[in-house]
Amino acid sequence: MARAGLTADRVTLAGAELADEIGLDHVTMSAVARRLAVKDASLYAHVRGLEDLRGRIALLAADEKTIRIAEVTAGRAGKDALVAYANAWRDYAHEHPGRYTATQIPLQIDPDLVAQASGPRRAVELTYSMLRAYELEEPDLTDAVRLMRSTLHGFVSLEAAGGFAHARTAQDTWARCLDALHTLLERWPAPHHEGDPS
Repeated sequence: MARAGLTADRVTLAGAELADEIGLDHVTMSAVARRLAVKDASLYAHVRGLEDLRGRIALLAADEKTIRIAEVTAGRAGKDALVAYANAWRDYAHEHPGRYTATQIPLQIDPDLVAQASGPRRAVELTYSMLRAYELEEPDLTDAVRLMRSTLHGFVSLEAAGGFAHARTAQDTWARCLDALHTLLERWPAPHHEGDPS
């Protein structure tokens, strides 16, 4: 029998908090059970196992990060929106490192649960909408989305791993990276066609 007061959402939040404290890779069903002061078996009435829990943490984090980005980019366009978007992304990664890590793993979870979640879908919509302001069309738009995600994720991942040991501050480099990204988006190169001499 499921313990009274224990829900899938409560188990997920406990797992997310633990992930931020000790890292997603160190989260186990036993650790979450200890945090909630219940027996391991009690959790399985609410989540199917560790992979299911990680997937639920990823969906929770996607929701939280997307809401934050939506709030700061509302009514903005161009570089103003880009900088607000990027700063919200980086701040979330700093504040919730375990949850952020969960957003980068493949989801191994009930497809119906994924279909009901608005976070991942809304994140894609927000990103494409923001970059359309740079007057990009497909396939350039998708390429630009991938470039931006790679830039932001690469930076925050290197930063989290202590990869920036130079005397120049990471914040100064971050600001210049966003300047460069904005400039590139404004001057997106023409497509390269097979047979071109370049």
